[in-house]
Amino acid sequence: MSIALVTNLVALLVMPFALTGVINRVKSLWSGRKGPPIFQLVYDVRRLLRKAPVFSHTTTAVFGIAPYVLLVTSVASALITPLSGSTPFVSFPFDFVWFAYVWALGRVALMLSALDTGSSFEGMGAAREATFSTLLEPALFLVAGALCAFTHSHTLEGALALRPHDGASLLAWIAALVALVIVLQVEVARMPVDDPTTHLELTMIHEVMVLDHSGIELAAIQVASAVKLLVGASFVASLLNPWAGQAGILPALACLTLSLLVAVLLGTVEALIARLKLRTVPQYIVVAISAGLLALLATTWQTGGVQ
Repeated sequence: MSIALVTNLVALLVMPFALTGVINRVKSLWSGRKGPPIFQLVYDVRRLLRKAPVFSHTTTAVFGIAPYVLLVTSVASALITPLSGSTPFVSFPFDFVWFAYVWALGRVALMLSALDTGSSFEGMGAAREATFSTLLEPALFLVAGALCAFTHSHTLEGALALRPHDGASLLAWIAALVALVIVLQVEVARMPVDDPTTHLELTMIHEVMVLDHSGIELAAIQVASAVKLLVGASFVASLLNPWAGQAGILPALACLTLSLLVAVLLGTVEALIARLKLRTVPQYIVVAISAGLLALLATTWQTGGVQ
């Protein structure tokens, strides 16, 4: 087994829990507290695995299946992501399209489970999730298209290896970073888009959809969210990593370190910036769409138009 695949496996097993812990620890340090252990999520998941789930009489099989669909799709997205900067577990042409719709499948499963409870409260969260994800998808495709065009690659691994070498590529690189950070914040329900610790009904998006889940199913949802956090952080880290696309220990360590720094950035943002008003969130997502469009325009500028 190659070094890249070993580091990818280690990253998939360890980094989701580490990134979540780093975010929580950074938020605590900013508020003058010590905070929970870095691997607190491991203890939480282990505790939930010992508890039996509770089901409402109004739910169907959809409610019980959805958390596992979310977990499987999150892991599936990680398999085509260069978690250590190079050579993902699986790579094939136009895998970024598959990636986008695998994430969408997990999102739809979670929304269906919320609607399956028959609660208007959870239906409200599902409606918000559907609205924001619909706005977010164009940003992801615009960025993927721009990066693929610049790197002349049809895979995520090649697209994320973009390195600025002139004005157009620098503009596309910066715009892609901005868009991907916003995509990460929206997809994993982080501030300033959503607060994963809130229970204020007027502001909840993701949290309200999982209120009725418990036991092993809630553990699956929490692990899936942590894996998606790793995938999103790896996107940003790969763009920042000067050795991305190269095999070896140094590129892998650089990518994992940069992923941890992305978690520090997210924790700092959550500690210093208040949650956006709900009506402002679509405007924030439009920033990601605009950044993706700017990256695509920079591509057109660099290539001289559509060939």
